[in-house]
Amino acid sequence: MSSEIKAATVAERAIEPEPESEVPGSLRDAGALRFWLAVVLTGLAAGIGAALLTALLREVQGLAWGAGEPSALTEAARAASPGRHIALLFSAGLVTGAGQWLLTRLSSGNGIDITAAIWFQAGRLPTLRTLGSALLSIVIVGMGAALGREGAPKQTGAVFGNLTSSLQKLSDEQRRLMVAIGAGAGMAAVYSVPLGGAVFALEVLRGKLALRLVLPALAASMIATKTATFVVADAPLYTTPAIVISAKVYVWAIVAAPLIGLWSVGLVRAIAWADRARPSDWRRIVAPPLVFLAIGLASIPYPEVLGNGQDVAQFLFVHPLAPLPLLVLLLLRPTCTVASFACGAPGGLFTPSLAAGALAGSVLGALWLWIFPEGDIGVYALLGGGAMLAATTQGPISSLVLMMELTGQARQFALPMLVAIVVATATARTIEMRSIYEARLSDEEVSRRLAARGPSGETGLDKEPSST
Repeated sequence: MSSEIKAATVAERAIEPEPESEVPGSLRDAGALRFWLAVVLTGLAAGIGAALLTALLREVQGLAWGAGEPSALTEAARAASPGRHIALLFSAGLVTGAGQWLLTRLSSGNGIDITAAIWFQAGRLPTLRTLGSALLSIVIVGMGAALGREGAPKQTGAVFGNLTSSLQKLSDEQRRLMVAIGAGAGMAAVYSVPLGGAVFALEVLRGKLALRLVLPALAASMIATKTATFVVADAPLYTTPAIVISAKVYVWAIVAAPLIGLWSVGLVRAIAWADRARPSDWRRIVAPPLVFLAIGLASIPYPEVLGNGQDVAQFLFVHPLAPLPLLVLLLLRPTCTVASFACGAPGGLFTPSLAAGALAGSVLGALWLWIFPEGDIGVYALLGGGAMLAATTQGPISSLVLMMELTGQARQFALPMLVAIVVATATARTIEMRSIYEARLSDEEVSRRLAARGPSGETGLDKEPSST
């Protein structure tokens, strides 16, 4: 951890938390109707955007691989010829290079990182460049890029949150919140996780869980999720078998979670390196085809490296994987994600992180079952995915809620998942203060964010004073 970040954790105690009085606490507050109209419009726009992007992803993936659903990508790629792998991934690299070259000419203003925009630019985002990046992201993920598909609907939701804020003439504080809940609503819509998307927006993106922020976040996510149902099924994303939790599972969570926390630190730091290594000038056109060509070659024996990793996680939740492929994918799949990010490709990191955790959980679960033979390795993959998600995002509450909604399991794994999440996140946070969404921030920006979040830089569930 850098000296700047360490200094911030000491100095931040003397800094007052950022006031939230400008966010209406009730409909009686001044400007409340304008604010809530922006919430509704943001939710509607985020839902429509998520639905259209999902439809586009299915079309692109269907044309490229003959399988429109992300859960079917690995099987379709396994049946494809080696030449198809190489041609498609090389083409994805060409599209990425050309797209990035065009995007840099759409706007000379601030960048398109949502976290930085919320914290340091009052939520303001360049509309065309951000929407263009979202469109490019969906196209290359459909072609096989090892990045998440949630990045695009998050960007789209954030853009509409910014636009509705300008339309309703909201304050900077209200705009920050609107951009965060717009991004969360986009994520909620694309995965049909209304509660998880709302909590993610506040805990991970906005860094605050104050009570007066919860209602607008929930409302936007609910509206977006319902709006997107004409394309996105209102059902759990992952299918899991009946889960039996024994005392050994709790012991495994305590033993394995610190290792998953360390693995998450490695991924966060690798993404931070990848962001610094992103090419500029003419290299942004040349680098993506070369990197994607290498990924295409790797995908011939290991098609699991393609796409966002949803199908990999789904398989591990239900079936064991042979030891050699499991060990290879434990390293190869995150490497392909980092390489995709490093060459300048836009995309999400949510599902790739979950898949990396499921792989780590499966490896550690296999070792555990070798010592204690009774048990289901799918449980360890599930717990590993949740622990990795929490440790990389540093959002323990949202990660638990998201895993429950994504799997439809309300109580079966809640307690051991909590154990794994708490231990993994505590381990990761002790070593690395950044989340995977803060990896692109400089040390100075991380210090400023920690100071702004209040005592110890922690997310606070603050009770707001009632309006009079």
